[in-house]
Amino acid sequence: MNAVPDFLPPPRDLLGRPLRDLRLSVIEACNFRCPYCMPADRVPDDYGFDAATRLSFDEIETLVRGFVRLGVRKLRLTGGEPLLRRNLADLVRRLATIDGLDDIALTTNGALLATQAQALRDAGLGRVTVSLDALDPAMFRELSGGRGEVAHTLAGIAAAKAAGLAPVKLNCVVQRGVNDGEVPALVDYARVHGHVLRFIEYMDVGNCNNWRRERVVPSAQLLERIHARWPLRPLEPTYRGEVASRYGFVDGGGEIGFVSSVSAPFCGDCHRARVSADGALYTCLFAGEGVPLRPVIAAGELALADRVAELWARRGDRYSELRGSDAVASRRHVEMFLVGG
Repeated sequence: MNAVPDFLPPPRDLLGRPLRDLRLSVIEACNFRCPYCMPADRVPDDYGFDAATRLSFDEIETLVRGFVRLGVRKLRLTGGEPLLRRNLADLVRRLATIDGLDDIALTTNGALLATQAQALRDAGLGRVTVSLDALDPAMFRELSGGRGEVAHTLAGIAAAKAAGLAPVKLNCVVQRGVNDGEVPALVDYARVHGHVLRFIEYMDVGNCNNWRRERVVPSAQLLERIHARWPLRPLEPTYRGEVASRYGFVDGGGEIGFVSSVSAPFCGDCHRARVSADGALYTCLFAGEGVPLRPVIAAGELALADRVAELWARRGDRYSELRGSDAVASRRHVEMFLVGG
């Protein structure tokens, strides 16, 4: 075991929000081309395969250690599709030795998960979230940009559960007139298999997904629709700043959640930082640009922690609360596939 690091005073931003969670992209490439994230007509097939631009495992470990010194206790590995990063289990094994880091999770489309779930669990991965926007094979294929097969993702989910990464969390981005008809089947699937399903409102992340507000299905409508078939009761948040509003099935069939960034913004409790695969810090999912950290990573974890604390103290992001106002109307956003969801 390494010696317990000297923790620095936890930084707070301009709105008094602490830094608790880090979402770290390990790769900017993806094997899917989901229209709301990385549409095939806007992002070429060979996008992002320049490995030299990505942080090395040594750099990632230094980065994470620096964030832990500032009070970060939860780390989520994202992409792109993180399972495309070679030897990912080796990285997880290194990060799992960091004292003070309590939780390492992974978000994936699940297509490559079946062959990696056990190795990731053995390396120290604690949780996994799988994107699942449809169960119908044809619709799933369409929503993956013609790249994915639902059978592969379902096999990955089953492997994750078998490896001990349960309960598996499932994320579904709901779009009106696109996949909102899949909601009952997804709820039933999650209940039968003991997974935690979360419905996410379609968001205006990035610049290439042709977002239209009329495609947003407010969480309140989904809640009412699901409650009519499977009665629900509200659950208390498991921690302050939890992004999903949680509900339990009255019959004991597990829980479900709703992420309502459009209809009920939760900026006031947002304590997440995002770092792209090339080492840029983004203080908001809707940020216009990031701040390169790679130069300071080379100086070590203490220097990195000092720089991040300085940048966090300047943070005033609350895009979702300002959405539609003149203050943010012309802002370009970082693409979701660069910083994860």
